[in-house]
Amino acid sequence: MENKKILITGDRPTGKLHLGHYFGSLQNRVKMQKDYETYILIADVQALTDNFDDPDKVRANVKELALDYLSVGIDPKYSNIYLQSLIPETAELTVYYSNLVSVARLYRNPTTKFESLQKEKIFGSNAEGITYGFLGYPVSQAADITILDGDVVPVGEDQLPHIEQTREIVRKFNNIYGETFKEPDAVLSKNTRIKGLDGNAKMSKSLNNAIYLADTEEEVSKKIMGAVTDPNKIKKDDPANPDICMVYYYHNLISDKLDEDNNTTKYKDDLKTICSECKSGARGCVACKRELIEKMNIMLAPIRQRRKYYEEHPEEVEEIIKQGTANAKHKAEETMRRIRKNMKLDYFEK
Repeated sequence: MENKKILITGDRPTGKLHLGHYFGSLQNRVKMQKDYETYILIADVQALTDNFDDPDKVRANVKELALDYLSVGIDPKYSNIYLQSLIPETAELTVYYSNLVSVARLYRNPTTKFESLQKEKIFGSNAEGITYGFLGYPVSQAADITILDGDVVPVGEDQLPHIEQTREIVRKFNNIYGETFKEPDAVLSKNTRIKGLDGNAKMSKSLNNAIYLADTEEEVSKKIMGAVTDPNKIKKDDPANPDICMVYYYHNLISDKLDEDNNTTKYKDDLKTICSECKSGARGCVACKRELIEKMNIMLAPIRQRRKYYEEHPEEVEEIIKQGTANAKHKAEETMRRIRKNMKLDYFEK
C-alpha cells in the first residue's frame, strides 16, 4: 500500500443511505478501493454541526452507516472505515487552518451559502441559527482530507466547492510554513445527482422520495408503485413520454448497473423495448412498475445478503471500525509530526 495514492471520502452518520448515495459516490468508492490506500470516514463530529442537541441520533447511526458501507462492497481488506471523533489530530489541524480562512470566504462557499439560506428560512435572517461549527464545516473537512495526506476525494457535485476550498487552504499553508501538503483532487461519479421517486431533482431523506439500501423487497415494491409517471397518460393504452417518467428513469439507471455487473447488454436491449412500448401505448404503468420492482430487487439482492451477514456478526463490524480507526490514527500522527515541525511547534520532539 506504500506506493499507492491515498483516497479519502466519507459521510455523516445522520440516517440511512439511499440509491442517490449509491450511484452518486458509493459504487465509485467500491471500484476504486483496490487501486488506492483507501480511508472511508464516518464523520460523527461533523454530524454534530446539525445535531449537537441529539447525540444519541448520531451515535445510533454510526453502526447503520458502517453496515451500509459493508453491504455495498466496501471491503476492509482494502478500505479503512474509521471514526472521525477518534482522530484528535484532525481537530488540532482544524484549529491551525481556521487562522487561514476568513469568515467572508466561508460565507462565499456556494454549498455553505445555500445551506445557510436554508437555515435562515428556519431561524430568520439574523443568522442566529448558524453556529461557528456549521460555518467552519469546510475547514474541518479540509483537515480530514489533509491529515491523512489525501490525493483523491470521490465526492458529489455539491461538494466540489469544499474541495476547492481545501486546495486554497493547502496553498496558503504551504506558502507560509513550507511544503507540507499535496493539493487533493476531486473525483466525480458518472451519476452525481439521482432524481427522487417523486420527480424531484434530488433523492433526499428530507423529501421522503428515496429508496434506501436497507429497504426490504416489500418496501421497495410499495415505493415504486407510488412513483411518478407521465401525468398525461390517463388510460392504460394511452401513449406516454418516458423522458418525464420516473419509472423509466430508474429502469435506465438499474439496467446500466445490472449489465455492468453481468457483462451483458441484456437489460439495455430490453430498455429499447420499454421505451418503444411506452411511447406507443402498448405498455401499462402498473406492468412497467412491476418489472422495475423485479429489476431493482435483483440489483439490491447482494447488498441485502452482505448486510444480513454483518448484522448477524456485530462484533466483526466493531473490529473493522476499530482497526480502520487505528490505521487512520497512525497515519494522522505521522502527518501531525510533520505539521508541527514546519510550524515550529515541535518543542520537545526529537
